[in-house]
Amino acid sequence: MIVPELRPWQAARPHVARLAGAVGPRLARAADALRPRLARAARPKTWQYTAGAATAGLALAATVVTAAGPWDSTGQRTAERDRAAAQERTGGTDHGRDTGPSGARDRGPRPAPSAGAVLTALGAGAGHAGSAPDGKALATVLRPLLDAPELGSRTGAAVVDVATGRRLYGEGASQSLTPASTTKIATAVAALTAMGPDHRLTTRTALEPDTKELVLVGGGDPTLTAREKTGGWAGLRDLAAKTADALKERGLSKVTLSYDTTLYAGSERHPIGKNQNLAPVTALMADEGRLDDSSSGTADRSDDPAEDAAERFAGFLADHGVRTSAPGPSKATNRAESLAQVTSPPLTALVERMLTNSDNDLAEALARQTALASGERPDFAGAGKAIEAQLDKLGLPVSDVEFKDGSGLDRRDALTADLLTALLARAADPDHPELRAALTGLPVAGFTGTLTSRYGDGAAGVVRAKTGTLTGVNALAGTVVDQDGRLLAFAFLASGTNNRDAAQNALDRAATALAGCGCQ
Repeated sequence: MIVPELRPWQAARPHVARLAGAVGPRLARAADALRPRLARAARPKTWQYTAGAATAGLALAATVVTAAGPWDSTGQRTAERDRAAAQERTGGTDHGRDTGPSGARDRGPRPAPSAGAVLTALGAGAGHAGSAPDGKALATVLRPLLDAPELGSRTGAAVVDVATGRRLYGEGASQSLTPASTTKIATAVAALTAMGPDHRLTTRTALEPDTKELVLVGGGDPTLTAREKTGGWAGLRDLAAKTADALKERGLSKVTLSYDTTLYAGSERHPIGKNQNLAPVTALMADEGRLDDSSSGTADRSDDPAEDAAERFAGFLADHGVRTSAPGPSKATNRAESLAQVTSPPLTALVERMLTNSDNDLAEALARQTALASGERPDFAGAGKAIEAQLDKLGLPVSDVEFKDGSGLDRRDALTADLLTALLARAADPDHPELRAALTGLPVAGFTGTLTSRYGDGAAGVVRAKTGTLTGVNALAGTVVDQDGRLLAFAFLASGTNNRDAAQNALDRAATALAGCGCQ
């Protein structure tokens, strides 16, 4: 199966000349920031290919500035820098946690990735990259690495030239395999297609005119936080303050408090059951139902996040002089008067956070929001139908795929390497700037999210990829700039693996070889 051909990058050419002068100093600073990491590389060949790929990437970066912005003084994409700094340094939701020497979780954020690495993920500028790799030469490099026994009994792999959409390499590329968390790439693209990059999720309060019942109405935002410092995310404390002011304007200091979770339908429990990777999927929760102070990774979760959020909300109202009854479930009527609301950051930020941290709660929320936007029932089944329908609208290869959830925790999910590379190529297409967050949110090797502790002596800062890990399943899908400066999208899926770490290392070696390959 050949990935649908995308329009070449000629559209970027007019921007190159006028951007090069402004971007050059930023790229130079980025290169200086990257050099210490390169100098620490343990193997000469690793250093040589990493330096070469990074240099090629910096040379290409000017062509994609307009697609990614805005920028801070270092040339780093501001939104991505903020996401990297805001998230804890963990191994991601279904990938375990990174720990320090003492075994305690390392809570300090890593430095943001270099500007060059961020920029090159968006595409090789026309006229700046060499020829695409030769398929036979690419196969000579990749086949023995992907045939490694560590990768189990079944593998699927594809490599695509992003500039043209042409598949350069494929082994079992159309074979449906369990994708694990690489499913989140599909969820990201479907959500951005269905709702647009600027869409926000709203949590609000409403007052019933007859009974004076105050209803906390969930809008499906799992990033709603009850913490004092919100980091730019919607705050339950802020909503309580606004609501208390509105109630006092109406002469009310005591109300009956209810909460509304009817935006979603179906079971709140994922098929995996109670699990530290995911809270019950409900339209109202605070801090993803976490029972500790974490914001990513595994954690004990509330059995009833909506009730807990409502109880926290009642406490915040009390701080502002408004007494409430013990909250219970209800539904806001059409006659209810909206009092106050808080909104999430735009969908682009939600997608970036989901991909960087492999955030299962966000993935399931965005899958349900996609169902709502697509006219499907907002449950697990409806979300799966909606994701597939949105990808089909984009002309992507969705035959023989199955979406049973939005996170990839369901082992019945079935995707192909062809689809994953097509998703990445389409997200880089100049005709679809609304999909760009599906690339900018990808973890950066050695720097962010689920790749923080990987590629220590490999393609750090050059590979950007979504990881996928379940028992017996390992996957990696993302982008890399090869030695000739060509942006490639790749997807490697492996099933029947026996050792998680060994399988991850095998996948990393394949991505590293791809970055170091001229393959002409």
